[in-house]
Amino acid sequence: MTDAHGGIRGWFAGRKGVWSRLRFTSLRLRLVVVFGLVALTAAVSASGIAYWLNREAVLTRTQDAVLRDFQQEMQNRAGALPEHPSQDELQHTAGQMANSSQRFSVLLVAESADGKAVYGTSGALDGFSLREVPRSLQKAVNKEQKVDSANKYPYHLYWQRVVDDGTPYLVAGSQVINGGATGYMLKSLEPEAKDLNSLAWSLGIATALALVGSALLAQAAATTVLKPVHRLGVAARRLGEGRLDTRLRVSGTDELADLSRTFNLAAEALEKRVADMAGRDEASRRFVADMSHELRTPLTAITAVTEILEDELEAESGSVDPMIEPAVRLVVSETRRLNDLVENLMEVTRFDAGTARLVLDDVDVADQITACIDARAWLDAVDLDAERGIHARLDPRRLDVIMANLIGNALKHGGSPVRVSVRMAGERGDEVVIAVRDHGPGIPEDILPHVFDRFYKASASRPRSDGSGLGLSIATENARIHGGELTAANSPDGGAVFTLRLPRDISELTEEPGAVDGPAGAEGEIR
Repeated sequence: MTDAHGGIRGWFAGRKGVWSRLRFTSLRLRLVVVFGLVALTAAVSASGIAYWLNREAVLTRTQDAVLRDFQQEMQNRAGALPEHPSQDELQHTAGQMANSSQRFSVLLVAESADGKAVYGTSGALDGFSLREVPRSLQKAVNKEQKVDSANKYPYHLYWQRVVDDGTPYLVAGSQVINGGATGYMLKSLEPEAKDLNSLAWSLGIATALALVGSALLAQAAATTVLKPVHRLGVAARRLGEGRLDTRLRVSGTDELADLSRTFNLAAEALEKRVADMAGRDEASRRFVADMSHELRTPLTAITAVTEILEDELEAESGSVDPMIEPAVRLVVSETRRLNDLVENLMEVTRFDAGTARLVLDDVDVADQITACIDARAWLDAVDLDAERGIHARLDPRRLDVIMANLIGNALKHGGSPVRVSVRMAGERGDEVVIAVRDHGPGIPEDILPHVFDRFYKASASRPRSDGSGLGLSIATENARIHGGELTAANSPDGGAVFTLRLPRDISELTEEPGAVDGPAGAEGEIR
């Protein structure tokens, strides 16, 4: 039973694949349809013209032969009748006339000596009669024409095609030239009609074969044309996936071969350009990493000196000259800022190099956020809405970095109170959502797409700020390596809202659970 169901599913899958390839938007189907329509139009036109020409030729040849024979019989046999023949004479002559080579029925009409109409027919009593002759034809046959130089005879031969019970007939009539009996002829055209029907069937079959042949030719042409196009599409997709060494095999000298050559040249140029850019990018990252490491050594010494100077400033002994006290405080502040910038640059280089690792632990999210706020003395400025007991397995240090950047950014640009809410989400409650909202003016719409860009400044006229321009970028990278995301938006009630979504357990994302990273800076980002 399983094999049967599998076979049925395979059959339907195969048919689905065929129909997907033959959808009307498919170039292959359109080529077949166009070829078929052109072939059908040409075949129908040719068949129609051939049928019409053959029909006229067959009917004209038969008609001329019959009329010629009838006219000859009228002159030879009917012309030999006396002026007022008897019925027997008419009957005998009609029978002789009907025995001609064309085998038609004959009706002779004459006037007897006492002025009565006398009829003679080649058939039985129920044979060809005057009722079967159209009145218009009788009128034309009996009408006397004016004799002149252009018209030598008062009476002429007239004919007409009629259909009786689906059978075509030729009806003709004429009078004897020198006067006398009037004769009518009835000839069945059924053999010719059958021949013409056979011809029509033959032409129809030929049209159908032409249509099938055109479809096969269209399929072959489409395959010839579309196979290189398909290969080009596959190569383009591979190139889009980053396989820059993709090349097409070129054969021929037609337009498709030129297109393949152009694609290969473009792919080669792109590969070279990407390789150059990757080399420059790698050199740039290496420079930043080396510079950051090199700066740490002198910064360590400078930081130690500034700490001593800061202690002297805080001491009551007044050992620092009041004249240089502002300069000392500026040095202390800028040294801290430079130290944060170097740490952030080192963190960014770890993200770029792919060496950033998670150190996971089971934490209570509310306790972790509370510790972050308390460590930075933000308890009075932050309203925390989080129930305890929402546990997650994540890197607590990196969560601290994210929250410090988001809350610090909200306090700097939005102002207090800053509201932080924590809730569970997902169909099975397997996701933690942390929202940080301020009560400031919000983020301008043109700036909103760039808030997570590195070194982005909201105003070009104020390029200098207390932050390094890397805080939100580092926060979103930390969210990403947790398998989550960080988004920014404006609240309908005013203010900006940053939303952090993290899975509650990301153990499977950790490659080296015991890896330990260096410190990651936390700062407020400039909008």
